[in-house]
Amino acid sequence: MSITIISFGYFDNEFLRRIAENLRHEFASEVHIREGHLDISDFYDPTRCQCNAHKLLKHIDSHYSSSGVKTIGLFNIDFFIPIFTYIFGQAYLGGHSGIVSIYRLSNDRYGIAPDDKLLLDRSTKEIIHELGHTFGLVHCHVPDCVMRSGTYVEDIDQKGRGFCGYCKGKLLNPDSL
Repeated sequence: MSITIISFGYFDNEFLRRIAENLRHEFASEVHIREGHLDISDFYDPTRCQCNAHKLLKHIDSHYSSSGVKTIGLFNIDFFIPIFTYIFGQAYLGGHSGIVSIYRLSNDRYGIAPDDKLLLDRSTKEIIHELGHTFGLVHCHVPDCVMRSGTYVEDIDQKGRGFCGYCKGKLLNPDSL
C-alpha cells in the first residue's frame, strides 16, 4: 500500500521530502507528495476562528483518497472538532485518509524561537500517528509509542517516532485488529 501526502498551502520542498523519507522508513512503503488546492472558507467557523476538522476530513476523503492508497492532507491552519478546543490531526479509523496541521506544532506559535528540526519531528510524528489510525490502530498507553494520544505539543515531544512492539505487531498483522 502506498502513501500520498497532499500539501495544501505552502510547504518547503525539503520539509516535505524529509517527511516522505521518514514515512518510507517507518512504513516501508512508497510515498508520494502532491499539491492540493481548496477553498478553506468552506470549512472555516467564524465563531471559533478555526476550521472544522470533521468537515475537512470528509472532503479530503471524498475528493482526494482512493483504495490502495493512504492519503494525508497536510495543512497549516487551526483545526477543531466540537468536543476539543483544537486538534493536531484526525483520520478515519481503518479508512483511507487523514489530515494533519502544523499550525500548533511550530515553536513560534508559543513565543519560542523557531526550530525547524523540532517542527519536522513533530510533524512526522503526527502524520505517522494519523496514518496508524488509517491502518486501524487505536491510541496506545505505551509512553514512547507514536500512537499515544497527544493533547499538547509537549505530549508529542515526549513520544517516539515509531510504534511500540504491540502496535507494530498489529500493523504487520492487520487480521489481529
